[in-house]
Amino acid sequence: MPAVLFDFSGTLFRVESTESWLRAVLAEAAVSLPEPELTATAQALETAGALPGGADPARLPEDLAGVWAVRDESAELHRAAYTGLSRRVPLPDPGLHDALYERHMSPAAWSPYPDTAEVLRTLRERGVAVGVVSNIGWDLRPVFRAHGLDAYVDAYVLSYEHGVQKPDPRLFSVACEALGAAPREVLMVGDSRPADGGAAALGCRVHFVDHLPVAERPDALLPVLDLVGQPGRPVQPR
Repeated sequence: MPAVLFDFSGTLFRVESTESWLRAVLAEAAVSLPEPELTATAQALETAGALPGGADPARLPEDLAGVWAVRDESAELHRAAYTGLSRRVPLPDPGLHDALYERHMSPAAWSPYPDTAEVLRTLRERGVAVGVVSNIGWDLRPVFRAHGLDAYVDAYVLSYEHGVQKPDPRLFSVACEALGAAPREVLMVGDSRPADGGAAALGCRVHFVDHLPVAERPDALLPVLDLVGQPGRPVQPR
């Protein structure tokens, strides 16, 4: 029986915009900024790459290069990398940097792509096992639960829980074992060719989607339903 592995950020879900992220934290802290300053600060945070799941840093500071390279191998490294980047941007209160990091882990900060529920539900109806394999430094399970999608996921394989990050084939191997599927039966779906493409080394097929804002990508996941085949039909080659 075929199985499907999905990446999380940029594949099934997308994090809110940097401006929305900053506005939510300022509102929670009852801190106000003049609109031009708020907009400029949000842009500076985006350029810094401070929002996990958002844009990569435009320029990675040398003193953070080491932790950045392994940021998804532990919760501590992940927090250090991203708060280190956000602290490059002045905020009215130094405590806001930690508040920003906490905000990005909340279910409210994430939106599923329009076709995520349909694809996951259909795979479940067909008896196809589903796993989520993510380079991440925190537990994303509450995000799936809050959006009513946890029931469609059979296994979560998160880099920080295993101390290894994609593209290392070991993470994909753990996921295949968790689903009881041989790699040749597995389709990996992700938005990062360097990271998610690592599944190919294990023998999995790989299908890529674009990491776009939710409103700009309504149906990119639907082809997955054809790639894993219909009940009683052979899997079609990519």
